Amino acid sequence: MMSTSKSLSRPWRAALALALAGAVTLAAAAPLAPSTPAPDFTLRTLDGQKLRLGEQRGRVVLVNFWATWCGPCRQEMPHLNKLYEKYKASGFVLLGVNVDDDTAQAAGVATKLGVTFPVLPDADKRVSRQYDLSAMPSTVLIDRDGRVRYLHRGYQSGYENTYDRQIRELLKE
Repeated sequence: MMSTSKSLSRPWRAALALALAGAVTLAAAAPLAPSTPAPDFTLRTLDGQKLRLGEQRGRVVLVNFWATWCGPCRQEMPHLNKLYEKYKASGFVLLGVNVDDDTAQAAGVATKLGVTFPVLPDADKRVSRQYDLSAMPSTVLIDRDGRVRYLHRGYQSGYENTYDRQIRELLKE
């Protein structure tokens, strides 16, 4: 019996190779959804240290995308800070990815709001595109294995109670 690649003519093998390459590209660009691997990224913190998401494996990670011009983002920040302080000693990491063009403005707002978790400027929006932002704020909870477990678009008062429950659930796993 002949192998499939030998039984196909050269043009058909080329077409098959292109189709398979396209399928791989589509799979790599799959939308962010629960149970998918969280796209890895490296950004610098406001104080210039490099922080890579992949290095957080073994911890529960909440990535919050926010902007200074976003009212719900500002409303949510103190609640996120409380969650960070409550669970950081238990293997929980909170990363605030800021999408503003002006890093200094983001630093000022973070200071004014008393943010103690790392703020990571994403001025070129590279990470925001990876995470397919469609609403502000957007919050992604990632389990210890680096998989997206929960995805929240937008913010309304009370969401922090849901985050708290989900963080506790992931920390118990």
